[in-house]
Amino acid sequence: MTRALLGCIADDFTGATDLANNLVRAGMRVVQVMDVPNARRAGPPQASAHPLGGQRGHEVPSVGAVLQPLDTEADAIVVALKSRTVPKAEAIAQSLAALQWLQAQGAAQIYFKYCSTFDSTAEGNIGPVTDALMQALGTDFTIATPAFPDNKRTVFKGYLFVGDVLLNESGMQNHPLTPMADPNLVRVLQAQTPSRVGLIDHSVVAQGEGAIRARIAQLKAEGVRIAVVDAVSNADLLRLGPALQGMPLVTAGSGVAIGLPPNFGVAPSHEAARLPAAHGLQAIVSGSCSVATNQQVMDFIKAGKPALAIDPLRIAAGVDVAAEALAWAEGHVAHGPVLVYSTAEPSAVRAIQGKLGSDKAGAMVEETIAAIARGLVQRGVRQLIVAGGETSGACVQALGITQMRIGAQIDPGVPWCHAVAPDAADGLHITLKSGNFGSTDFFTKAFAQWQA
Repeated sequence: MTRALLGCIADDFTGATDLANNLVRAGMRVVQVMDVPNARRAGPPQASAHPLGGQRGHEVPSVGAVLQPLDTEADAIVVALKSRTVPKAEAIAQSLAALQWLQAQGAAQIYFKYCSTFDSTAEGNIGPVTDALMQALGTDFTIATPAFPDNKRTVFKGYLFVGDVLLNESGMQNHPLTPMADPNLVRVLQAQTPSRVGLIDHSVVAQGEGAIRARIAQLKAEGVRIAVVDAVSNADLLRLGPALQGMPLVTAGSGVAIGLPPNFGVAPSHEAARLPAAHGLQAIVSGSCSVATNQQVMDFIKAGKPALAIDPLRIAAGVDVAAEALAWAEGHVAHGPVLVYSTAEPSAVRAIQGKLGSDKAGAMVEETIAAIARGLVQRGVRQLIVAGGETSGACVQALGITQMRIGAQIDPGVPWCHAVAPDAADGLHITLKSGNFGSTDFFTKAFAQWQA
């Protein structure tokens, strides 16, 4: 087995595949593992949350635990955690366990990946995890930028834009778990860390590697430990990449990944994205309540394709909604893809939270969707789309998937992946779609890719 060149820690499951996708596009062979390999246990999903609310605990290995090695070759390894919305101490513990395991795989550089909308609370977890990783790695400086121009996330003068609007005008101000009310990333990050936060602005980035390195040296001399970096285009990210060579820790969204593989002598290659041929039935399960996913659900329904909505109030009343959904799917899935969804508009989400309580509603819906996903796979689905970060985590854990090989991109940040699972020994193609990612016709386009 070759030693990993790059070790990545992602704070949710769809974010992990988002990052892996960009690394594969740049030529790296990437394997994504679900949680730290020796931290898994049987049972229901761990540390999960749903846009309606709800989360549970998580088991992490103790320092010095015997770590299970990766059993396949990869240039980069991405450890997918569910640490975005868990308590700060738990997020730190999970991330340090992932770091320990990645170091054991020989990773020469560590990449802490968070969302391109910088999803976090006033307390973290981006700042606290960054501080903990810096301390563990013995480094006194790193960068931070969620920029991902391919998905219209750009940073200018330290302000995060989503498309043509500031972060706090993009809909993220209404996120039920991590509402983002301030688009100034220097301010947001400074509130989460005792480390001094600075800025490498676009006028520096535009000048390339030498100017970026000089600005880093200046900031370090001024006592700055974390620098937000502007990037409004892929060209900016490609200029930034060489300046990060040898930096022990990089923290970013997935965009920065396009500029790192050349530092390791890796060039783009179609072989990096090669997966086995797809087969079997097709299905979609969706728990995201984002604007993009709502549009994707409506597009699928308007196309006249079979879709079934999950009602949290019926779950709360004791109805076996998962069994009902699977019985419904059996009548349709042989004829083409089916969609089962709990996706709803923000007003509907708030109404359900008000009736059931956010924790109860979220846990019930997430467990139901995960049970439906597993039932679909047991019934022959071998091409599965999962929409929503927390929903993806629950489904992957319910399916018993421990690692995935990353394949070709469907839309920016969303690749097809391949895994072997207890209920799919012949292989399962799965895509984990972040709620806000993908074109309006994503659900139909993803399956069509296999016929291209």
